[in-house]
Parts: sequence; C-alpha cells; structure tokens
Amino acid sequence: MTETKTTTTMPEPRRSIAFIGSECYPFVKTGGLGDVMYALPKALTELNCDVKVILPRYSCIPQKYQEKMVYRGSFNMDLCADGRSFYVGIMEYVWDGVVYDFIDNQEFFSNGNPYTNLVDDIPKFCYFSKAALAALNYMDWIPDVIHCHDWQASLVPVLLRTQFADTPIKDAKTIVTIHNLRFQGVYNIDTVRYWTNLPEYIFNKDVLKTGYEDANMLKGGLTYADVITTVSNTYSGEIQTPFFGESLDAHLRYHSGKLRGIVNGIDVIQWNPKEDTKLAAPYDISDVLEQKKANKKALQEELGLEVNEDKFVIGLISRLTDQKGLDLVNEILPSLIDGNTQVVVLGTGDPRYEESFRNFEYQFKGSECSCIMYDEGRAHRIYAGSDALLVPSLFEPCGLTQLIAMRYGTVPIVRETGGLKDTVEPYNQFTNEGNGFTFDRYEAGLLYDAVNRAKTLYFTNRWCWDEMVQRNMAKDVSWEVSAQQYRDLYLELKP
Repeated sequence: MTETKTTTTMPEPRRSIAFIGSECYPFVKTGGLGDVMYALPKALTELNCDVKVILPRYSCIPQKYQEKMVYRGSFNMDLCADGRSFYVGIMEYVWDGVVYDFIDNQEFFSNGNPYTNLVDDIPKFCYFSKAALAALNYMDWIPDVIHCHDWQASLVPVLLRTQFADTPIKDAKTIVTIHNLRFQGVYNIDTVRYWTNLPEYIFNKDVLKTGYEDANMLKGGLTYADVITTVSNTYSGEIQTPFFGESLDAHLRYHSGKLRGIVNGIDVIQWNPKEDTKLAAPYDISDVLEQKKANKKALQEELGLEVNEDKFVIGLISRLTDQKGLDLVNEILPSLIDGNTQVVVLGTGDPRYEESFRNFEYQFKGSECSCIMYDEGRAHRIYAGSDALLVPSLFEPCGLTQLIAMRYGTVPIVRETGGLKDTVEPYNQFTNEGNGFTFDRYEAGLLYDAVNRAKTLYFTNRWCWDEMVQRNMAKDVSWEVSAQQYRDLYLELKP
C-alpha cells in the first residue's frame, strides 16, 4: 500500500498598508502621482493586501464623489507651536476594494487647486501629515506599513517617530516614495517649526535643516523612513549624483542602503485600446495595423491636419516644462516637417513653450497641431492615432506616457534616462529586436537622429515596424509585477 502525502499551501500573509499622498485619480490628479495612488492600491488588493488611501478632501473633488462620502467621525488636533488646534473630519469612500479616507478641513482644503504656492502649501501639508496619522489612531486602524508619497506626505515618518512614538500606530514601518525629486517642500525653519511643533533636534543638518535657515520636509522623511523607493531603478542611481540629485545627492548616498527602485506600471483597464470608447476605432493586437490607420485618419480630421494615412504622425503629450526636453523639440521641429511628417502636441505649462508651439502650428498649418490644453479624451486619441510618441526628457523618474504608448501600439522615441531607460529597449536593426528608439546625451542632434531612424524604418521596412507595434502591444506594462515587488517589500519590512 502506497502512502500518499497531502501538502497544504499556506496562504500568503495579509498585510495592511496605509497610503498617504496629496492626489489620486479620479478624485484629483495633476500628474503621474495621481495615477500611482489609484492604480497601485488597487493592484495590491488583488495580492491579499488590506489598503487604505488617505487624501485631503479638496473642494475641487467632483461633486459626484463628494456626495457618496460617508462621515466617519471628527476631532480637534493640536498642531502649532503656540498650541493652536484644528478640526479634523474623516469622510470615507469605498471603491474597487480600496478604502479612501479624506481628511476634511475647510481652512486648508477650500482652494480650487491641490497646490497653490509654498506659503499656503507648507502649512496645508504639515497639517495633512499629522491629521493622517491622528485619523489612523482615531479609527483604530493600525497598518503594518505606512507608504508616503512625495514631499507632501514626507513629514509622516518624522511625526511617527516623535509626536506619535507612544500611540497605537508607533510600530508601523514607513516607506517614502520619491516620484520627482525636484519638489521637496523647502521653507524657512521658523515657519515649519511653528506649523509642526517638532522638537528642536529635528531641525539639524541630518534631518530637516538645509542651508542656513531652511527646513526641507522631504529630507526629513528620507532620514526617518525605514525604506526609500523611487519609481525606476535607473532613477534611484541617478539621484545619487550631483546632476540629478537636486542638492540631496549626498544625503541620498548616505541613505543608499535603504534606497530601492521599482518601476511604475499603468492601469491597463483605464488604458485599453480594445475597450476605449474615446477612440474612433477600438482595437487590439489582432487588428491594430488596420485600425491604427482609421484612428490616424480620425485624428487628422479632428485636428485639421492633412488627411493622409501615409504621413508619419509623431505625438507629444506632456507638461510643457524644461524637464520634458522641449527645448530640444523646439530646435528640431522645423526640420521634422518634411512633407512626410506631422506633429501633434498636447499639454500646458511654461508660457514660452506654449507660445513656441502655437507659432509652429501657425507656421506649419496642416502639418503641426498644438493643443495647449489638457483633454483626457484627446490624449487617448493621440496615443491611438500617432505612429510614434516623443519623450525626450532631461530627466524622467519613471514616465507613464511611453508605457501607455506601447499599450496603444505607438512606438516610443525617448532619451535614455530614469524609467525611460528601464522600460524602452532600443531597436536593433540587425536582430529586429527592441521596442523603441533612444538617444543618450541631451543634445538636439541626437534626438533628431533618433526620430530619423524611426522614420527610416517606418518608410523603408514597414514589416519590421509593424512587428515592433505588435511586440509593444504584447508587452506587460500593468501594475502586476510592480505591485508584487512592493508586496515583497512590505513583507520584508514586517516579516
């Protein structure tokens, strides 16, 4: 008689994670942070994580979400050095398995936009960081890990180890994720001391102090966090150098032992060309080659470009700032308009770039269109109707546009920096491998060369181009892999 052994698989341990950040799609979003705050918690719930997202209740959050929020309670919280206290209300909204708790306070969050200026934003996010921790204690929801995002939530680890050191949440581990190191929450020490009432020893050069008289909120969070993550592996190395380090490179080198890079994904339900109702002709990998032509034609008609499926259409969807490499684009754009090429720009930002792109549209009517706005529907149609997408950034912590482009069968042309380098493999004409065109040094001539390599393949070897389009659509750009890496990190922090 043979003895059969039965093996039982132990379920993976459940972890509770509190996300704290200043924006989250669809409630309020100004950039990639809003996408991450929405998509990563959602992906983690499918990996047996219990997730709560804590956000400010801005008055600009659409009414359809406001009216579904449920009151969870309120209390007064001491905040300032002179004993001044403030109301903290908690409004809850549950969606897709994620609990969203909104910190309610009209004094701080009644402005139309989430970010206004540092004079208002410093007190606002000092209040928010403390209120988020106080709300967790009030709700008696004790997370294993508190995951903080960018400078607006970076005081959380500092407060947790000082003012909250004897409260129920004291044993939570903390992670600070840097989405963009350029923004750090720097203001004079007296103001930050007043709005936090933090002890004097926190305002030294190893924690908050920067220069002679300023406090740097992000720097303090990096000091006290158990782990620091950035949104790509390359960027985690770049920010330890003077060029990319935004004056925190030495501080980050000192803390490099707890620094990790985990590349972002995108929400593949939100960005799904097969189910995308904003497109003229939805498609998937099986009919992409035919339907991209239909979307190109619809885009050309919508934007007043010459309707011709043989044109090479380059899209650029971006905040119009110097970070995004737009000075390089300005330099080469007149040379790109060669009778075979059309350029479509969508975005707002620095007035000098807005003006230069308006001038290009006037100069190259029918071949260049500059949409100085942000229109979500038009963004979807540009991804679907373009042949290539330009992302020539000076620096790019992760970048989501190149991932969305690949999902829509649009070939990215990018500079090898940050997450762009980690996600776009340069095309090799000898092996017919790779999923985009890249250049390394920040020079207009190299960008021009990369675009011309793309155009050459498109016009002279369409079969290889079409293979790359399908290869890009087959690439997994979802949050699944990244969410698993974060989950492993949470388990490492709390074995």
